[in-house]
Amino acid sequence: MHILLVYPEFPDTFWGFKHALSFIRKKATIPPLGLITVAALLPEDWEKRLVDMNTTSLTQQDIEWADYVFISAMVAQRDSMLKVVKRCKELGATIVAGGPLFLAEEERPPEVDYFVLNEGEITLPEFLRDLEAGNPRHVYSTDSFADMEASPTPMWELLDPRLYSTMAIQYTRGCPFNCEFCNITAMLGHKVRCKSAGQILRELDAIYARGWRKNVFFVDDNFIGNKRKLREELLPALIAWRQGKEEISFQTEASLNLADDPELMNMLVKAGFDAVFVGIETPNEESLAECGKVQNKGRDLVAAVKTMQHAGLEVQGGFIVGFDHDTPSIFQRQIDFIQRSGIVTAMVGLLQAPYGTRLYERLKSEGRLLAGFTGNNTDDTMNFIPKMDPHLLHEGYRRLLQGIYAPRAYYARVRTFLSEYTKSGVVHAKITREEVMGLIRSIYILGIKGKERWEYWRLFFWTLFRRPRLFPNAITFAIYGFHFRRIFEPFI
Repeated sequence: MHILLVYPEFPDTFWGFKHALSFIRKKATIPPLGLITVAALLPEDWEKRLVDMNTTSLTQQDIEWADYVFISAMVAQRDSMLKVVKRCKELGATIVAGGPLFLAEEERPPEVDYFVLNEGEITLPEFLRDLEAGNPRHVYSTDSFADMEASPTPMWELLDPRLYSTMAIQYTRGCPFNCEFCNITAMLGHKVRCKSAGQILRELDAIYARGWRKNVFFVDDNFIGNKRKLREELLPALIAWRQGKEEISFQTEASLNLADDPELMNMLVKAGFDAVFVGIETPNEESLAECGKVQNKGRDLVAAVKTMQHAGLEVQGGFIVGFDHDTPSIFQRQIDFIQRSGIVTAMVGLLQAPYGTRLYERLKSEGRLLAGFTGNNTDDTMNFIPKMDPHLLHEGYRRLLQGIYAPRAYYARVRTFLSEYTKSGVVHAKITREEVMGLIRSIYILGIKGKERWEYWRLFFWTLFRRPRLFPNAITFAIYGFHFRRIFEPFI
């Protein structure tokens, strides 16, 4: 049996880092972890081929080679997915589809032969049994959640790591919190299910055997959801595994209450973690209460961010405007918060209501829901009628982006972060040829040609003289800034 696994192309987005990746000649940020996990669930004697359309082209020969085409997609990949489905059907392919995009019935193209939804560890074996028996159903879904210790090691051999800037790995699924706008608990539940430390080490060994020596992103939606197992099992194992592999660093996502646990932060840093994405959302207490973000309420959010920075963790932040309790003052409050906190990578988007969330159901019952959810957090769109005047909301959003991503504001925030950040010394990353060339390209594109050249050189020499150990970070952030301004160019 020949199986072609296809990952559709993403549009140009905040997290795609397309304009930053060009500096180091990489094609994509992270590989399609879900698809290579699905590949590992398929029979061993089946031949598998992966086409990540973010790194390579899908050819007619690929499609004609396949007995089945497996497609996985997120909502942001909708347009590319539809083109792939159309093309495959024109060539007579049998299509199997899964992933978050297809959970809503209206997102299931009629041309797809089989939908294998929810967690593949449960639904894929059922589909394969029915396929072998000759009576597969059109849709496979489940309300159950998979045992993570039964999840296989992804088939890393299907992809070329050299095309990516970061590798990806998953330790947990599920989140103990219940934020109204988040669809993670709808898809994966509140109970945090973990892989064993042994599984994670085998996956890291597989990545290492492929020659990977850089950063690895734990894609968990809340890495600290089960603190006990993390503290007692995984982190000690990671600390031991990294002995002799200090060039490898880790990044992940976590809730803000990480700042309340100095011991856990210290263990994370010792294990090689140097960055964490945190959903901060808003400094407005009423909006935090509205969306059920209980872990962020009643605290000094800036102080929490700086606590993590001082511990050795770069904090990347998610921010939202458009809550029912937001007033026109929220835009300047967000600007002030982001600038004071020194969160360089600040993803600010208008509130969206993804399918399956409590927010989606509430707005539907209130008659405020609209069509058109794009899955892109930063494209100035909403899929519901906001309480604030839409004109004020969109204009305020644009002012907010201008206030944090115009060169002077952005570079000032980089210096704020570099002044606060305590670099651990645990990660000893080797400078690669691509990174040296990235520095040279940054000098030419940003320091000579760029409109921000004065700010670039100011940061360049400020870091060399004041925080020389952080010079690679400074150049990375300068390149990130180029990407962010390209993404937000239509708005600022």
